[in-house]
Amino acid sequence: MKTVDLSTASVRELNQALHGQAQQLTERDWAITHPAGKHNIGVGIDEALKIDIHGHAGYYCAGMNKKANVTIHGNVGVGVAENMMSGSVRVKGNASQSAGATAHGGLLVIEGDAGARCGISMKGVDIVVKGSIGHMSCFMGQAGRLVVCGDAGDNLGDSLYEVRLYVKGAVKSLGSDCIEKEVRPEHLIELAALLAQAGVDEKPENFKRYGSARELYNFKVDNAAAY
Repeated sequence: MKTVDLSTASVRELNQALHGQAQQLTERDWAITHPAGKHNIGVGIDEALKIDIHGHAGYYCAGMNKKANVTIHGNVGVGVAENMMSGSVRVKGNASQSAGATAHGGLLVIEGDAGARCGISMKGVDIVVKGSIGHMSCFMGQAGRLVVCGDAGDNLGDSLYEVRLYVKGAVKSLGSDCIEKEVRPEHLIELAALLAQAGVDEKPENFKRYGSARELYNFKVDNAAAY
């Protein structure tokens, strides 16, 4: 295992070393110590590495991740796993706003709570939050699945497209064009598999499903105030 101490090494040096593994794989397991809330840790990884960050991370941790499995043993700042393409990112603590923003694929698991705009403009990622999420989550979500084991804040799913939302707790309010939908047997199967993949012990039948009413796909003058 390769250990990088960010109390002595810079984030730039760390990221360059991680990027180098895509050309010549020499270390598959990495431990990062003393992150001290620094920003951009583990950004742009493009190899199937296992990375453990022992402490709190700042903005955009594991952003643009591709293939790697990253675990943050603490809290993270804005934009964790932003624009992730594949692999997985697991946050053992809480996440600030915009977790998983614009992410195209992979799995993001947040074991605590997530702030506002969780999954904003998500494009295929799966996000599982063991706690609650803040307002405007999944705003303009296009594809993927967002699972919330706690509560959701105001304007959930505002202007979303084809994201499937599963929420166990209370939803403060739904955004434009987001409605509650029937939970059919195929959704229970899908949700059970996703919860198992995320390592979350919850019963699928305790969740409600939300999605797009598909009224904003095409411009209608009667809906002008909702755009």
